Amino acid sequence: MSNDDIIDTLNDLIETSKDGEYGFRTSAEYLKDAALKQTFVTRAEECRQAAAELQSLVVRFGGKAEDSGSAAGALHRGWVAVKGTLAGYTDKAILEETERGEDTALVSYRKALDEALPPDVRAIVERQYEGVKRNHLQVRTLRDQARAAAT
Repeated sequence: MSNDDIIDTLNDLIETSKDGEYGFRTSAEYLKDAALKQTFVTRAEECRQAAAELQSLVVRFGGKAEDSGSAAGALHRGWVAVKGTLAGYTDKAILEETERGEDTALVSYRKALDEALPPDVRAIVERQYEGVKRNHLQVRTLRDQARAAAT
């Protein structure tokens, strides 16, 4: 795998991490439950740290690191706001939309792990992928709890 390919793969993951950071932070603004709000702020910070770690790898490989999320992520965050308005910003609706965002993050990391990454880069991507899986599971569990409470 060429350095350019590695840089492209890492920049895609930076966009994914930035999307997660912005998505969790934006969603936290609208959550009513204080514990959920704090959980989302913590997740946003973890995504920010993941992006920073990936950015340093891109620089190490001689590339220019992405510093923002993707256009799709911006649309997703916009959809969170629109859907929240329509649903009255219920925590359940925000959790459902956040889970969709985490589904996208899982796909991005799986795609990156399908690449022939150098072993040290693969180890970082695998560790971050485990974090994405934890985030997804936690959001899904919280969403399920919110659904049960709503019925």
